Amino acid sequence: MRISLQRTGGFAGISKKASVDTANLSPEETQQLYQLLEAANFYSLSTKINAPANQPDRFQYTLTVEENNQQHTLIVGEAALSETLKRLIEWVNNTASKK
Repeated sequence: MRISLQRTGGFAGISKKASVDTANLSPEETQQLYQLLEAANFYSLSTKINAPANQPDRFQYTLTVEENNQQHTLIVGEAALSETLKRLIEWVNNTASKK
């Protein structure tokens, strides 16, 4: 499985990318990723979740999971992030920076 994250927007408008491939993870890290995806109900979420109102200078996140020749992409505004999606995004960022 491969998960890619892109953050766009913000005050400076700088894009940030991170990706993690389970082929390069320990079994424990792979299990953590699956648990985070399940906790966030990732595959059941609609492909776009908008923030409640127009909020300039906020981030927008694009998460894409590729597995078994299938792909699911989620685009979500910073203000619309659930706690479980925040944890998933933090995990991807932290894990990608270690690899």
